[in-house]
Amino acid sequence: MFIRDFKKCRPITAGDNTSLRELFNPIADELQLHYSLAYAKIKPGKISFSHKLKSSEIYYILEGEGEIYIDKEKEKVSPGQAIYIPPNSVQKIKNIGSIDLKFLCIVDPAWRAEDEIIMD
Repeated sequence: MFIRDFKKCRPITAGDNTSLRELFNPIADELQLHYSLAYAKIKPGKISFSHKLKSSEIYYILEGEGEIYIDKEKEKVSPGQAIYIPPNSVQKIKNIGSIDLKFLCIVDPAWRAEDEIIMD
């Protein structure tokens, strides 16, 4: 059995400038998974850097209000919404609320640094 305690996950600043805690990564954790799972947070008024992944990604909004930009589209997002981001799409997310924007990121196949391009 493998259980990960969020409080024991070391916070990092990801390449896209979001605060991130990696919950599951099959490479680092030696798990039989094809995807990775991370918890992300963006402070009010902040926006992630434009970036794209070779993998598909899903954001699941936990708290806060935001705007998601995928290629040339822009939509408001709020808690309870899941957003699909196709592979190789230019993406960024902005916190437009007054509290931290918190969301889960699922990347399939699993996130790898060499599969991400930062645009900003």
